[in-house]
Amino acid sequence: MKLVLVTGASSGVGAATAREFAKNGAKVILVARSADKLQSLGDEIGELAVAEPCDAADPNAVQAMAKRVMDKHGVPDVIVHCAGAGQWKTLLEAEPSEVITMMQAPYFAASFVTRAFLQGMLDRKSGVIINVNSPACLVPWRSSVGYAAARAALQGFHEALAQDLVGTGVRSCHAIFGKINSTYFDNNPGVIEKMPMIVKTMPTLTLEACAMQLTKLAEHPKHRIVFPWVLRIHTEFGRLFPSTSRWLARL
Repeated sequence: MKLVLVTGASSGVGAATAREFAKNGAKVILVARSADKLQSLGDEIGELAVAEPCDAADPNAVQAMAKRVMDKHGVPDVIVHCAGAGQWKTLLEAEPSEVITMMQAPYFAASFVTRAFLQGMLDRKSGVIINVNSPACLVPWRSSVGYAAARAALQGFHEALAQDLVGTGVRSCHAIFGKINSTYFDNNPGVIEKMPMIVKTMPTLTLEACAMQLTKLAEHPKHRIVFPWVLRIHTEFGRLFPSTSRWLARL
């Protein structure tokens, strides 16, 4: 039975991913700031779930959480970074505090949590680290300065970490998902209106579909996956024709 730690587990893709791993027989460590939501999800999943309330962007809190997890359960076999926050605003619209918050999750959270468990994975010579990201890390759109910068930081974290992990038995993976049917859009009014027109060419993903992709990635690690397949076509087009891709993202 695998031990899987999921950040951002209180809702959205994180919660769905925890459910999917537990359904497949893994013990899941649920990490998020909201203790009440984590406990509710833990009660729903049952004995395979362990709630660990923690602000993943606080390095001291992460170290304390990691010690508790390793003392009681050992080093995770899989870490899935689903923690993320941020509104779509221009640089002048976003307050400095908002920019800092957006960088804390996903980038700082992924960095601090990975670092807390990495030595144990290296000593064991196995482990999978999955960074869940947005297409904004590849092609930003209007009114997304803080959001896109944080997502690009997560991509840079993955790419650099993957270089360091070559030959160690530990893998860093990058999962880029298109538009997801989650509460993000309810919690961030006005975001839908700012989405590029090109998004309409792609199906809206369910939380469960994303969770299934992440469990498959943990079982068969790849450097990067892009889902759905239409988004893979767009990202490849953007690589070949960057100027046109940036123009399309402005429509």
